[in-house]
Amino acid sequence: MPSRTAFGGMLQEIASLGILEFRTELLDRKIERRLKHLWEQRTCPDCGVGQIYAGQSSDRIWCGRCSFMSTYTLGTPFYDAELAGGEFLVAFVLYADSLLSINQIAMLLDRAYDTIHSAIRKCDRAFQRGFPAVWERLDREIDGPTQIDESQQVCSGFKSQDPPRDSLSRGGSPEGGRTRWTGDQGDELTLVAACRDVLRVISAEKGTRYDEELAPVLEEAQDLSQELGEVWTDEYPPYQQMNHDHRTVLHDEEYVSSDGVHTNQVECLWSIIQPWLRKFRGLSRQGLEQAARTFGFLRSLTLARAPL
Repeated sequence: MPSRTAFGGMLQEIASLGILEFRTELLDRKIERRLKHLWEQRTCPDCGVGQIYAGQSSDRIWCGRCSFMSTYTLGTPFYDAELAGGEFLVAFVLYADSLLSINQIAMLLDRAYDTIHSAIRKCDRAFQRGFPAVWERLDREIDGPTQIDESQQVCSGFKSQDPPRDSLSRGGSPEGGRTRWTGDQGDELTLVAACRDVLRVISAEKGTRYDEELAPVLEEAQDLSQELGEVWTDEYPPYQQMNHDHRTVLHDEEYVSSDGVHTNQVECLWSIIQPWLRKFRGLSRQGLEQAARTFGFLRSLTLARAPL
């Protein structure tokens, strides 16, 4: 039997007893009002001139000038989906702010696993695209040095690849059921994290070259927090190629240098992201990349006291 978190097990038990029921009608109506209001502030995406109108008792929106017509969920993860907007948000919050697996969330909402999985992935992608705009609206001053570190993570094979690899060549067990892959060549990614004040940015890259794999996370952190100031790292050789004001700590000798340089923020981040990743019981390369980036953004919002 797969292990369950105490929180997940408790939720499943009280839901099965009929004590807990997820009802999202009020949240659905709030999402509808919000999206319709946003549409009515825009000009038509087709003609670029006409005003958009939204029906009060209909899901339709239309242009007052041209023939454009659609539903108010156009351009959002809710569009053409099997879940109502409220179910989308409940599923994503349970996924992002707890240690529940997608399977446990599907059971709680009484939905198919694939339905919840698809919804969460759509929310993930939308969340990543919109995070820079959300961060800018928080209007928070980011200060202090930027700490960078890397960690290796084994993927569970390359799912959804074309052509797919034979299952026994992926480092997995020939026995039935889901297993963690031991990681053949190519199944290991480098997680790279940049921490500055409350900002956490994580990327997953195949390789450890500074110019192509390690530098992008630093560039993204700079885009979100503007001037980086000092960059603190350990003495991993690729970091020596930095063009920034760079200071290091030698971990073979100490965790905090005599002049106060350390990477403790990132080390703490690794300690809390690992349990979150383990709940998936294995992630493909694409899944790991997405999950790691999303976790970094969510952690940033929590530390900035603006959680989901």
